[in-house]
Amino acid sequence: MSNEIINQNADDQGVENTPTATTNTPGAQAASSENITEETAVAENPEVKTKEPFAPPPQTSHDDFDWSVDKRNVTSYSKDEKEKYDHVYENTFKQINDGEMIIGTVVGLTKTDVVVNIGFKSDGLVSLNEFRDIPNLKTGDEVEVMVAEKEDRDGNLHLSRKQARTTRAWEKIVEMHKSGEIVTGQVTSKTKGGLIVDVFGMETFLPGSQIDVKPVTDYDQFVGKTMEFKVVKINEAIKNAVVSHKALIESDIEQQRAEIMGKLEKGQVLEGTIKNITDFGAFLDLGGLDGLLYITDISWGRINHPTEVLKLDQKLNVVVLDFDDDKKRISLGLKQLTPHPWDTLPDTIKEGEVVKGKVVNIEDYGAFLEIMPGVEGLVHVSEITWANTPINAKEFFKLGDEHEAKVVTLSKEDRKMSLSIKQMSQDPWSTIEEKYPEGSRHKGLVKNITPYGVFVELSPGIGGMIHISDLSWLKRFNNPNEYTKTGNEIDVVIMSIDKENRKLQLGHKQIEEDPWNSLEETFSEGSIHQGTVTRKDDKGAIVQLPYGLEGFAPARHLLKEDEKMIGVDEIADFMVIEFDRNDKKIVLSHSRIWQQSKADEKEAQVKEKKADAETTKKAVKNIQSKVEKTTLGDLSVLADLKKKMDNDEEKTS
Repeated sequence: MSNEIINQNADDQGVENTPTATTNTPGAQAASSENITEETAVAENPEVKTKEPFAPPPQTSHDDFDWSVDKRNVTSYSKDEKEKYDHVYENTFKQINDGEMIIGTVVGLTKTDVVVNIGFKSDGLVSLNEFRDIPNLKTGDEVEVMVAEKEDRDGNLHLSRKQARTTRAWEKIVEMHKSGEIVTGQVTSKTKGGLIVDVFGMETFLPGSQIDVKPVTDYDQFVGKTMEFKVVKINEAIKNAVVSHKALIESDIEQQRAEIMGKLEKGQVLEGTIKNITDFGAFLDLGGLDGLLYITDISWGRINHPTEVLKLDQKLNVVVLDFDDDKKRISLGLKQLTPHPWDTLPDTIKEGEVVKGKVVNIEDYGAFLEIMPGVEGLVHVSEITWANTPINAKEFFKLGDEHEAKVVTLSKEDRKMSLSIKQMSQDPWSTIEEKYPEGSRHKGLVKNITPYGVFVELSPGIGGMIHISDLSWLKRFNNPNEYTKTGNEIDVVIMSIDKENRKLQLGHKQIEEDPWNSLEETFSEGSIHQGTVTRKDDKGAIVQLPYGLEGFAPARHLLKEDEKMIGVDEIADFMVIEFDRNDKKIVLSHSRIWQQSKADEKEAQVKEKKADAETTKKAVKNIQSKVEKTTLGDLSVLADLKKKMDNDEEKTS
């Protein structure tokens, strides 16, 4: 709006039709006002000193015109009019604030900066680096910038396109987070724990766990790729955002799952790809939905691990056995696609026939042989051997070993089969008396040891037990392991045969004669022998004697003369105080030896005193016979001697 007012005046001085221009700008008005005010002030107060005149700048065209020739050409405004025109002038410029977003026009380009006009009283400069995403930037293009600083100390306007883009990007990201919309971004670099993604020109963080539904170890393969993401987390305080590509995949998978679950039916056959194999089965990808193929549903036969049949990324058809809509679980089967082997069992497998199988499972009660995949028979421990001795199935059978067996019973309805190994040969017990008559001697193999005896195998299917008391004539054992071990050979005598119960009573000590008959004289009661204490308890001690014999010394008979007890491994003399041939028992005493010695010593002392008394008595009688006449002195001597003799007799008695 022009503020110039042109007044054409014809005055008496002869100036006709001379145009006079007055600029009513606020600056001009202010200058006139100041002149008028100053002149008035000087007139009213002559003492006020006027300012020194300002040196005019060099004159140019029209600068020699005197605007104050005639005050009639100066227009004065009231206060209201002045404010009105000031307002009109100020509205010709845009009002801006720091941090404000505004659209500007590129009015110039330099090697380092871009000049942008935003309609302010001065143009702003923006670094050319902030326009790297616009390679063909030219004058006249409109760009959005942010007012970084409206006016610095030098009066310059600072603008920033980078801050404008970041602010707009953050607003879009917040909006996308609220709405859940998908955003597109470019992976720019790798960082610790994930990737940096440029979304709307702003850097966001993509955690490694949010790249894919499968674990990702190589992050470099994604750098430079443009992908779709979902904003999953924002931090308003620091303007930080976390994006996820995995969330989109899971969303798609969830949709596919819903579609598949809606069409699922039991017995339906689906194609799947093995994505993971565990000890208990395999997980299959059914096209967005996972199903579990349990190890028992892989094959009709026994398998120890799914990898024996399956491998990763293998495609195969499976049947739906069961599914749970709420838990999104699907149970799959592979073996159900083929008939059960029991339903197609060959006619050659029947009772009485001999079959061959592999040991696939061993239990305490027997072993299972796999005749063909899915068809198994049980060999019970009682059907392993004709012998009546207990058999440990886990020692007899080994997993993977093959055995031939006869089919004893067969039930296709119950899918059960019992087998027998011992019936592959004749029952040896039918001719037991001929091969192993009573009293005959044989060599056998120790098969098993119990606390009460030893089980010996004489030949396959024939065996018996040696009772612990029949191992040795001389020694007593707490456990047969002290005498022999499993796998050792041992000589035995057939003591008795129980054909009906398939039992043989065997003896080992009976190989030799009973030594107790000849030892009775050597270890007679009262005889003393040197022995070693081998074991000891509260009741007494076991003493090792010569010839391999053992005796028992009660605790009270272990007391030594110094009132201490004989200890284990101590060697001492013992007296036999009891010898029982029938019970094979020898009772010993160490205390009796020194006690007997003391008693003998005391008895010897008594005998000596008696002898002395007898000698004295005889001497008295001799003296009496020689004395013819008794005197008073003699009687006194005789009285003393008589008194001494009486005292000796009392002591002796």
